[in-house]
Amino acid sequence: MGLELKRCSWCGDDRLYQKYHDLEWGKPVHNDRRLFEMLILEGAQAGLSWITILRKRENYRVAFDGFDVRKVAEYSEGKVASLLSDPGIVRNRLKVGAAIKNARAFIEIQSQQRSFDRYLWAYVDGRPIQNGWTSSSQVPAKTELSDAISRDLQKRGMSFVGSTIIYSFLQAVGVVNDHLVSCHRYASLSGS
Repeated sequence: MGLELKRCSWCGDDRLYQKYHDLEWGKPVHNDRRLFEMLILEGAQAGLSWITILRKRENYRVAFDGFDVRKVAEYSEGKVASLLSDPGIVRNRLKVGAAIKNARAFIEIQSQQRSFDRYLWAYVDGRPIQNGWTSSSQVPAKTELSDAISRDLQKRGMSFVGSTIIYSFLQAVGVVNDHLVSCHRYASLSGS
């Protein structure tokens, strides 16, 4: 019998959660399509559990054209109606509308900054913040950094980008390493 990997407690025993934790969560992302995907999925999560969104993720990828930001920005009312009748995603008009609005703002940021990646990572000088939490109770729901990014994205016309959602996004795409120090992923993502 092999040794059980020590993980952050939030992923529990669910295999999908564990796979996401082990392969994605906290790993720095520098691909605009993936950053857009995570921004939309984190917004879709508002009021729900992340496992609900993870279970619908493949459906989201199909429904939202592989998270092609230019396609999403051009969605018509007909496409919105189609999305709102799709049981494979969260059928919330405000969240679907936000995805389209956010796509347009995302493209604007890309045009101003050359990429969303460049915009986002400039907040941390291109280097992930390495926290050293020993307990999940220490991990914040939001920080001054997520407050600042949230304010800026809202000013640029995005919605479903409150500070708590943005902090989850920053954790997911590795801008912040919030793996507990006891977690098997902490050392590899912190460079220690």
